[in-house]
Amino acid sequence: MVATCLHLAGFVCSFVGWIGVVVATATNDWVVTCGYTITTCRKMDELGSKGLWADCVMATGLYHCKPLVDILILPGYVQACRALMIAASVLGLPAIFLLITVLPCIRMGHEPGAAKYRRSQLGGILIILLAMCGVVATIWFPVCAHRETTIMSFGYSLYTGWIGSALCLFGGCVIVCCSGDAQTFGENRFYYASGSSSPTHAKSAHV
Repeated sequence: MVATCLHLAGFVCSFVGWIGVVVATATNDWVVTCGYTITTCRKMDELGSKGLWADCVMATGLYHCKPLVDILILPGYVQACRALMIAASVLGLPAIFLLITVLPCIRMGHEPGAAKYRRSQLGGILIILLAMCGVVATIWFPVCAHRETTIMSFGYSLYTGWIGSALCLFGGCVIVCCSGDAQTFGENRFYYASGSSSPTHAKSAHV
């Protein structure tokens, strides 16, 4: 029962974390930048927002974005972070599918517990790989962006990526390490007596 609860907790954390990684990948508010000194930018009320797909300018009543479409002139770290975040988003699809198929409420015929255990472990490993891609990208991007321009603060996209990656890492580790063993995986049996203490009257139920 404990292993089942841990597996469910790991799945929920992994699913929520994957959604966070996808949101971080699709949005552009990774870092808030300033082309001048911080004091000048505050006086001018003009800040920049830098992400994987566009550079934006934020001012009073103005929000304009310039898409980063020319791959040949993009910095290497932007291309690498794009690839990592896309890989993380794509890895989440088979991982979540595998984890859904091994949930206690899902039955696929008379499948043995060992087969579900292998799928669970594979899904957990994919979630951990997803998390590592997200962690590397969300740390690498602001470090390299700071070398190009002055960073005022981190954007919500970066925070979303950090939280999503952390949840995926936690959920994947729980699934891989705390889901029991291959022989008893997915089995949750209880026994009750039916009007008699004799073993012949004991019945088993699968939950």
